[in-house]
Amino acid sequence: MDEIERGCGNVYADLSFPDADKMLVKANLVTVIRKTITSRKLTQLQASEIVGMPQPRLSSMLGGHFRGISEAKMIDCLARLGHDVRIVVGRPR
Repeated sequence: MDEIERGCGNVYADLSFPDADKMLVKANLVTVIRKTITSRKLTQLQASEIVGMPQPRLSSMLGGHFRGISEAKMIDCLARLGHDVRIVVGRPR
């Protein structure tokens, strides 16, 4: 029987990505972008016009390929989609 190992809550860290925390933040931002596009029943072309990103690049980002897209651009996408984006800095972990 195979052993089961409990993850740490960040799949990127579990896979030993050097920028695991950054990748998890991006993945969470993309999830909200995708949910917003879906809930508003936008096509990718309509969404790409709203967020100011070419449709193929938006499609790639929504598919999980977001290494070349900054967190700032993703936050801008959320703002253009109508979200009130706030950055909260908490106490160190």
